[in-house]
Amino acid sequence: QVQLVESGGGLVQAGGSLRLSCAASGRSFSYYALAWFRQAPGKEREFVAGISWSGGSTHSADSVKGRFTISMDKAKNTVYLQMNSLKPEDTAVYYCAARRGGYYQLQPHEYDYWGQGTRVTVSS
Repeated sequence: QVQLVESGGGLVQAGGSLRLSCAASGRSFSYYALAWFRQAPGKEREFVAGISWSGGSTHSADSVKGRFTISMDKAKNTVYLQMNSLKPEDTAVYYCAARRGGYYQLQPHEYDYWGQGTRVTVSS
């Protein structure tokens, strides 16, 4: 069993930055791929960025590429999402997710564990 707890959300002006953290407990990240998803009001949950269990492979959605960076600190069992140049359309609840197996997937149903989410609001 893996428990995921996100933090770091908040209110920020357009163009600003935030760093989200996702701390895992229960077991280490070994052989778990991690990802960040987000869900805006009235919209489906969408993939934002993923990282393989080794940390050697990452992928970001086109909508955030060049602005968001996912990273992992295995010693701390924590995955991060650095978000720069934020836009109002980035406003959403951001969720951390983990899946058994080595690599991230783009669909929410591929993930076994979810955090409770952290809200990000970007004002224009």
